[in-house]
Amino acid sequence: MTSTPQALNRKPTLFPRFADNPGGAIAATLVTAVVLALLPFGVGHFGNAWVRILDFALLYVMLALGLNIVVGFAGLLDLGYIAFYAVGAYMYGLLASPHLTETFPAIAALVPGGMHVPVWFVIPLAGGLAAFFGVMLGAPTLKLRGDYLAIVTLGFGEIVRIFMLNLNAPLNLTNGPQGINLIDPIAFGDFSLGKRHEIFGTKYVGTYFYYYVFLGLTVLTIVACNRLQDSRIGRAWMAIREDEIAAKAMGINTRNIKLLAFAMGASFGGVAGSMFAAFQGFISPESFSLMESIVVLAMVVLGGMGHIPGVVFGAVLLAVFPEALRYVAGPAQDALFGRVIVDAEVLRMLIYGVAMVAIMLLRPKGLWPAPVHGVVPAKTGGAAQ
Repeated sequence: MTSTPQALNRKPTLFPRFADNPGGAIAATLVTAVVLALLPFGVGHFGNAWVRILDFALLYVMLALGLNIVVGFAGLLDLGYIAFYAVGAYMYGLLASPHLTETFPAIAALVPGGMHVPVWFVIPLAGGLAAFFGVMLGAPTLKLRGDYLAIVTLGFGEIVRIFMLNLNAPLNLTNGPQGINLIDPIAFGDFSLGKRHEIFGTKYVGTYFYYYVFLGLTVLTIVACNRLQDSRIGRAWMAIREDEIAAKAMGINTRNIKLLAFAMGASFGGVAGSMFAAFQGFISPESFSLMESIVVLAMVVLGGMGHIPGVVFGAVLLAVFPEALRYVAGPAQDALFGRVIVDAEVLRMLIYGVAMVAIMLLRPKGLWPAPVHGVVPAKTGGAAQ
């Protein structure tokens, strides 16, 4: 068996490519799978709050990967991405809570036992509905670029949030600022993820079981994004990102490809939103503010736009790091000074902001940027192809 010059020159990595090193790739995959499977039980020794942090980190990974399709692959700046997250959350909240049956007698007559939508129906419906809203956002913005596109998408996100905030009259569809509560947890038959269950003699709360559902959806999202990136559509997105005029000259239907980017990115946000509603059991417009869109965009930029492993790393880092500081800032001041000098919440956000600024100054392309196209890393320097 002969090796290509590219394979000989490529530096060894933590996750080798299957084509270059099948044994190493399989071993790395198995080790990663075991670590991820046991991770909630490891962090659970420090409290259930840390398992919840892991759950939210996986939700943010799905959101960041969806936004990466729009921003990283297609190069379309989107500041209203959280609107698709809200669409998926409210869809599940309306279909799996007593709100509609209590508000509308006609629906109560049709569904006497209440609406309890199974998860297998929720996931594709949330993705499809969010994709529809993604096309609605993309259609009027096809000729906009840069700052203008960012302003329009920002407005779209705020319109959706304000819509849900005020749609409690004349028809009480979203229950306004009070939000929707008593949302059903995810259940597989009689196995409800919202209850405690005993495993090997130990009872575990629902956060452990949600972790594995979110992990499965995250893995499927990563696989889908990876396949999209290597497909003809993914290459068309990247061509538009680099030079839209040249892409159009090469015969790419930029209109349809842009709409597809908005739709595909939105679908992942909708699925993540439905899982968020099931996990929390309560949703309100405050959970879908502009700041959430900015945080998700920061995850993509910090990790490395257009690079799937970098985006995953950035999402996990920004989801876990601020929460870790919440528990560390106060005790650290007690240990160093004997008392709390600066409020833990203020210090947490200060360190978080300084760290973000420092990283962007030192690593403007992200912590794990995409490899340069056409350059193969070698031990003696890059070799142009």
